[in-house]
Amino acid sequence: MSKTSTESVNTTTTAPTSAVKDTATIFNPAKPSIPQEQSQTDVSQTHTDQPYHHKANHNQNRSITQSSHATSASTANATATMPVVSAAPKIGFVSLGCPKALVDSERIITELSRDGYQVASDYDGADLVVVNTCGFIESAVQESLDAIGEAISKNGKVIVTGCLGKEAEKIREMHPAVLAVTGAHAYDEVITAVAQHVPKPNRSLDANYDPKIDLINEAGVKLTPSHYAYLKISEGCNHRCTFCIIPSLRGDLVSRPIDNVMNEAMALKKAGVKELLIISQDTSAYGLDLKYKTSFWNGMPLKSKFYDLCQALNDLGIWVRLHYVYPYPHVDKVVELMGEKKLLPYLDIPFQHASHRILKAMKRPAHSENTLARIKAWRDICPDIVIRSTFVVGFPGETEEDFQCLLDWLVEARLDRVGAFTYSEVEGAVANDLPNHVPEDVKQSRYERLMALQQEISAQKLQEKVGKTLTVLVDEIDSDENIAICRSYADAPEIDGHVYVDEITAQVKVGQFLTVTIDDASEYDLFASYQG
Repeated sequence: MSKTSTESVNTTTTAPTSAVKDTATIFNPAKPSIPQEQSQTDVSQTHTDQPYHHKANHNQNRSITQSSHATSASTANATATMPVVSAAPKIGFVSLGCPKALVDSERIITELSRDGYQVASDYDGADLVVVNTCGFIESAVQESLDAIGEAISKNGKVIVTGCLGKEAEKIREMHPAVLAVTGAHAYDEVITAVAQHVPKPNRSLDANYDPKIDLINEAGVKLTPSHYAYLKISEGCNHRCTFCIIPSLRGDLVSRPIDNVMNEAMALKKAGVKELLIISQDTSAYGLDLKYKTSFWNGMPLKSKFYDLCQALNDLGIWVRLHYVYPYPHVDKVVELMGEKKLLPYLDIPFQHASHRILKAMKRPAHSENTLARIKAWRDICPDIVIRSTFVVGFPGETEEDFQCLLDWLVEARLDRVGAFTYSEVEGAVANDLPNHVPEDVKQSRYERLMALQQEISAQKLQEKVGKTLTVLVDEIDSDENIAICRSYADAPEIDGHVYVDEITAQVKVGQFLTVTIDDASEYDLFASYQG
C-alpha cells in the first residue's frame, strides 16, 4: 500500500455508541478525530498529563445571551420529592476534558437513562443541558466557560459539573443563569439537580417504553465506539506536582475495590468490548489507600493492588491497555506480565522531563530514578514493549542546558510515542510563583525542536516494523477508499498512530481483529495489506 497522509484519509469518528443501545449521542463527539501529526504534538499541549483530550467542537464566534433561569447556589443539593411526568424528557450533554471526565459523563448519562430520560442530539431538542467541564489549564477553563455560555444561549437551562465546578463563583459571575454547579464526579448531585428542573418521566404512561428493550445493563451507556471502553480504577492523586492542581479538583487517591472494578470489566466484555483502556490519575498507585484490601470476585480472593488487578484483567481474554503509570519499582512485575503476553505491551508513563533539577522543581515522584536504566530493563523483559510519554518544555527555570538534557535523554530512550506541551500557568498551581519564567518564544522554539527530534525517532522505529505481521483492531471503515483504519497493540485511540489496511473485503467490520502485513511506514502511521 502506498503512503497516504493522515489528513487525506477520512478519519472522522462516527457518533458515540453505547455498549447497550445503538447510540448515545451528545452534542460534541466523545471521540473527535485528531490528525496524527497534531496528536503527536498538540494534544498533550492542550491538557497537561492526560493521555487524551475530549473537547467540544464549539463555534468560537458564538453570540451568548443570558436566560432568566438562575437559581440559588444550593440547587444541586436539593432533595425535595420530584413530580413525575408522562413524556420522556431529553437531556443534552457536552463533555469536555480527559477520558476520566468522559467516564464521569458516561456514568451520569447511564443513571439518567435508568431514570427514564433520553439523550438529546442537539440544543433545540433538549429540555436541559449538562456541561461537564475541564478546569486543568487556562485554555481548558476558557473553553469550558465558552461551552457554558453557548449552552445558555442556545438552550437556556444549563447545569454545570466537572473539574471547573470547584470555581462555582467564577462560573456564576460570568454565567449567572446556570441552574446548578457541582464539582467533579458529583454524580448524585447532578442527577438530583436534573430531576429538580426537569421532573422524572412516569414510564407507566409512556406507550413506547418496553422494559425488555430499554433496560440498561451492567455495562451502562458508553460514549466510545462499542469495541473499546475506558475503565477508571481510581479517582484523585496523592502527589503534589507543582504545575498540577488535580488534587485540589479531584482530591486524594480513592481506589475502587477490586471486585467492583472487575464486575464492570466483565460487564463491558459481555457487552462486546474488545479493548479496555485502564485510566486514573496514578494507575500504578491503585489500592494504596485501601491498604491493598482483599475482596472476593468469582469466588476467588483478590487484593486491590495494581499487579493483582492486571493479572485478573488478563483472565478476561481481551486487550488491556495501561495508561498513566508512574515508574515505580513494582511496575517491573507488570512488565513481566506483558512479556508473558498477558497484557498489551504498552505503557503510558508521563516522565515530563529528564533534567534532575527541573524534575525536582516539579516535585515529580520517582524523579531520582534512573529512568533510562528502567526502560532498558523493561525492554530486556519485554522486547516488544511500546512506551508513550508526555513532556513539559519551558518550565520555570528551565535553561538551555536543562532542555538539552531532555533532548539527549530522548535520543537515548528512543520512546515510541511522545506528546509535548509548553508550560503555561494554571490558577492555583505552586509553579506560578517559581522564579525565572521562560519567554514564550523560547518555549515555542524548544517545543518545535523536541517534536522534530521525536518525529525522526518515530519514523525510524516504525520503519523497523515494515515486513512484519501484526494483529490490528478495526476502528473505522472507509468504504470510498476501501480502507480499514485500525490500531495495533502499539496504538491507543486518538493519541497514537493508525494502521491503514488496503483492499479489504466486505466481510471486514468495525471491532474485528485482522492479521495484516506491514508494507510501509510514515512518521506516525503504518500501511498494511490484508490477505483475508
